[in-house]
Amino acid sequence: MTIGAFRRAFALLASAVVLASTSGCGLFGGAEQASAPKPERGTLRIGVLPSVDVAPLYLARNEKLFANAGLQVELIVVNDDNSAVQQLESQTLDIAFASHVTLLRAVHSGKELQLQGEAYQAARNTMALVTLADSDYDNPGEIQKPKIAVNRKDDLGTLTTESVLQTANVQKGNIKWTPMAFADMTAALSNKSVDAAWMVEPWITKAQRSLGARVLTDTARGYTLDFPMSGYASSKKFADSYPKTLAAFRNVLEKAQELGTNKLAVQEVLTEYAEVDAQTAGLVSVGTYPVSINPVRLQRVADMMETSQLLTSRLDVQQLLPPARVS
Repeated sequence: MTIGAFRRAFALLASAVVLASTSGCGLFGGAEQASAPKPERGTLRIGVLPSVDVAPLYLARNEKLFANAGLQVELIVVNDDNSAVQQLESQTLDIAFASHVTLLRAVHSGKELQLQGEAYQAARNTMALVTLADSDYDNPGEIQKPKIAVNRKDDLGTLTTESVLQTANVQKGNIKWTPMAFADMTAALSNKSVDAAWMVEPWITKAQRSLGARVLTDTARGYTLDFPMSGYASSKKFADSYPKTLAAFRNVLEKAQELGTNKLAVQEVLTEYAEVDAQTAGLVSVGTYPVSINPVRLQRVADMMETSQLLTSRLDVQQLLPPARVS
C-alpha cells in the first residue's frame, strides 16, 4: 500500500468513527444500547392524579419517549394517591404516583415498595393555604383554632401546614382537619365550612379564578422550603420480577423530567388531562421536576415525618432505592 493510499484509508476509518459517535451507535454496538436493557414486558399501568406533578409523563408520552424505549404506558387517573398505592398490592397498577408522605407511611406500615423516581419538588405557591378574598383570615396566626380542608389527614398537607402554622404560634392540637377531595375544596371555601384549604396546583389557580380566592400562606417556606412533594413507586415484588422494565421506565422518566424544565410546555399539556382551559393553565405555578432520586432529599421527608410523629421510628430511605445498575 502506498503512503497516499494508507492516508486515504485512515481518513475513511476516522470519518466512520466520527459518524458512529455522533449518531449514537459506535462501531462495536454503542454504550447507549448497552445501558438500555430490553424490558421483560412492554406495558406499564401507572396510577396518576390530575396534578401538575405528573405533567412530564404526558409530555414524554406525547413525544413517544416511552414507545421508543419499548414501553406502552397507560396513565390511569385514580381517586387519590393512597388508592394508587393500594392497587400496587392488588396488581391492578404497576407503578403508583403519590406524595412521598403517602409512600413512606405505606412502607412504615409494612408494605414492600421500591421507589422508582421523584416526581415533583415545591416552589413558590405550588402548595398553599387558600382562603376567600373577603375572609378575615389575613395571616396564618390570626385564627388559633382554624378549620383546614386537606385532601387527606396525616399526609403532605397536614405535615406542611402544621409546620407553617406552628411557626405562627398555632398549636398543632388546635387545628381541625376536614378531609375532602381537592375538587370539593372550592365549595367548602364558598360555603365557609372551612377557614382555609390546603391546595396544590392546578386547584389553587382554579380557586383563584372561580372564587377570587387568595393565598393565605405558601406552605413551602421555612422548614418546608423546596420540599420534596411526590414520587413514583412499584411494589418490591413487581420490581424483582421486572427489573429491566423498571430500568427502562427510569431512563425515560429522567428524560421526561428534563422536558418539565419548559414551563410553557407543562402549562400547555395541563389542558389535556387536568380539566383546565388554556387561560387558567397559563397562570399555574410550576415547581421543579428532579431528574434523579436523591436519598438525602427524601430522607428529609422521612425525618420530618418522624419528628411530627407520622412515623414512630426512623425510616432509612436508602433501603427503598432501586439497584444502581440492571444487567
